[in-house]
Amino acid sequence: MSLFFMTATAEQSAAEREAPKETARQAPQSLLSRLAWPTLGLVLPVTLAAGWEIAVGLGLSTGRLLPPPSVIFDTFLDLASTGELQAHTLATGMRVAAGFFFGVIAGTIVGAVAGYSALTHRLIDPTLQGLRAVPSIAWVPLFILWFGIFEASKIILIAVGVFFPVYLGVMGAVISVDRKIVEVGRVFRLSGLAMIRRILLPAVLPAYVISLRAGLGLGWMFVLAAEFLGASEGLGFLLIDGQQLGKPAQIVAAIVAFGVLGKFTDYLIAAIAAPFLRWEDVVSHR
Repeated sequence: MSLFFMTATAEQSAAEREAPKETARQAPQSLLSRLAWPTLGLVLPVTLAAGWEIAVGLGLSTGRLLPPPSVIFDTFLDLASTGELQAHTLATGMRVAAGFFFGVIAGTIVGAVAGYSALTHRLIDPTLQGLRAVPSIAWVPLFILWFGIFEASKIILIAVGVFFPVYLGVMGAVISVDRKIVEVGRVFRLSGLAMIRRILLPAVLPAYVISLRAGLGLGWMFVLAAEFLGASEGLGFLLIDGQQLGKPAQIVAAIVAFGVLGKFTDYLIAAIAAPFLRWEDVVSHR
C-alpha cells in the first residue's frame, strides 16, 4: 500500500511540474484563437462579396441591378466626400438612440410590474400582446395625425418597436425566477433591496440583456418606417432617394450601412453587459 501512495505522489508531482509548461504552451495559442475567432464572422460576407465581384468582372452579370462591391465602395467614398454619409448616419443614429432610450425605460418598468404583479399581468398583457402584432407601417399614418411629421413621431415609433421585446423579456424573466433561490434569500433574512440586488437582478439580467439586443434590432428596423414620415435626412431617406433616382448602388450602400451600424451597436451592448454576466455557469462563453 505504501508503494502505491509513493508512486501516486511521484506522478502527481511530475504532473504539477509539467502543468506550467503546458500552460505556457497554451497561452499563445489561446490568445491567437481569441483574435481569430471574431474574424470567422467575416468569412461568409467577404466570400459572397468576392464571388459577386468576380462574377461581374467575368461578364456573367451586368451588375446593373445589384452592383458589385467595388461600385458600392466607390459610392460610400462619394457620399463620404460630400459629407452626406456622415450627416445621414448621425441623423439615423440619434433617432435610434432616443427611441431606444425611451422604449427601454417603458418596457423595463411595465415588464417588471407585469411580471411581479399577477393582477397587472392579467389586466395589461392581453392588450399589449394584441398591439405587438400590429405591423410597424400601420402606426405611421396614426402617428402623423397625432404628432405631425417631425422628430417626435419618428422617435415614438422607434420606441414602440423597442418597447415590446424589452417588455416581454423583462416580464418573462421576472416570472421565471426560481422560487427556491427566493426562499434562500428569505432564509438568510435579506431585506427588500438586498433581495433585489443579490437575488432578483442576477436572475433577470441574462434575459434582460437578450431583450435589449432584440429591442435594439427592432429599433433599427423601425427607424426605416419612421424615416418614411417625411424625413429629409437619414439612411432611410438615402435609401428612398436612391430608389426614386434609380441608383441601386446607393440603395445597397444604405442597406450595408444599416447592417454595419446594427452589428456595431449590438456588439456594444454585449460588450458592456459581459462584465456583469461573468458569474454565469454556462456550457460555453462564445
